[in-house]
Amino acid sequence: MTTALAVPISVVVVSKDEPALADTLAALAAEPDLDVVVVDASAGRLDAVRDRFPGVRWFAYTPLPGTRTSIAHQRNVGVAAARGDVVVFTDAGCVPRPGWLARLLAPILAGEDTVACGPAVGKEIDLYGGVAQRGTDRYVDDAPTINLAFRRSAFEQVGGFDERFAYGSDVDFTWRLAAAGHRARNVPDAVVTHDWGGARRQLCRAHAYGRARVRLYGKHRDRLPGLLRRDPVPVAYALWLLGLPLAVLGRRGAAWVLLLAVPLVRNRRRRPLLTLADHLAYGAGVLRELPREVTR
Repeated sequence: MTTALAVPISVVVVSKDEPALADTLAALAAEPDLDVVVVDASAGRLDAVRDRFPGVRWFAYTPLPGTRTSIAHQRNVGVAAARGDVVVFTDAGCVPRPGWLARLLAPILAGEDTVACGPAVGKEIDLYGGVAQRGTDRYVDDAPTINLAFRRSAFEQVGGFDERFAYGSDVDFTWRLAAAGHRARNVPDAVVTHDWGGARRQLCRAHAYGRARVRLYGKHRDRLPGLLRRDPVPVAYALWLLGLPLAVLGRRGAAWVLLLAVPLVRNRRRRPLLTLADHLAYGAGVLRELPREVTR
């Protein structure tokens, strides 16, 4: 299915050393009249991919001195370069399923909403729930840029992505959009597939996300009330890790470890051991970042 574009549409992909970007660009080439923008920080290492897609507007990005992670900067560069009134983000390596773009854009082009998002389904290991991640709610609390569309006017109203974030700038962006009245419309059948990588990569990602969550709540303190009910993973697993040494010293270590049986059973159909390890890595990231946020 192709999309009849009523307004100019730009698709922005940020990249660094991800050859699977070629798969994403090949899929986007099937959609007519798209303005496709790549902001690449690979220092020329993906020039072969660039040369395969001459219709893509390619921007080589050089990170600022002292900037280790430049994702938020690249996102802002991409939106600034985009020609569309509606901007769509997806990640390098994502492959949209048929009908993805038409479904994702439908509530925006119909004038119902200014922000829309869909799920990303893992090709193999999928700790993030795929379509179920979005559920059946009409709107979601936050949305990553792996599958996100928004009106440029909404982006400009909130000032784009906060470049102080190494990770989590997309969640911060959608939280600020929501606060400004631009809630993210859930489109559960606008699906992209993505290779999340092996277990080690996922655990590293979970640790980084845990650190980012602390910074997010440090900035958005109005979201702290009801945190355990609304966002239990960073709290529960950080508390479990924090209490483990005390439980061991108090000779209750076995009982403390048995508490992990609860998430193992709840996730028994979703690679329970890997999911548990992912959540523990997330909690470890929270504990690592918390002292820095408190003293910041």
